[in-house]
Amino acid sequence: MQRFCLTLDLRNDPALIAEYIEHHKEGRPEIHASIRDAGVVDMQLFELGGRLFMIMDTMDDFSFERKAAMDAANPRVQEWEALMAKFQDVGPEDDPGGKWKVMRKIFQLSGV
Repeated sequence: MQRFCLTLDLRNDPALIAEYIEHHKEGRPEIHASIRDAGVVDMQLFELGGRLFMIMDTMDDFSFERKAAMDAANPRVQEWEALMAKFQDVGPEDDPGGKWKVMRKIFQLSGV
């Protein structure tokens, strides 16, 4: 199992942030299926002041490249991504396939 933590900023607009959260309260079953089909076992989103934080647990063979290829071939995922783009604070210079930025782990408290 792999764990990834990612971050993304939303546009600085309280109404848009509220709408984004509403879209995620139930989500869409076909989007959930595509996430699972790519090898994601669990995914959680957190928000604070328009900054999003995602925790994603995946199968060992998960890759972002494979997921991106699967997403590109899925019209329902492309519709979802187009809808979500209006909320996300992503500049034109950013890679549209890499809007979410993978964070680097700098500390872990382990032990029993």
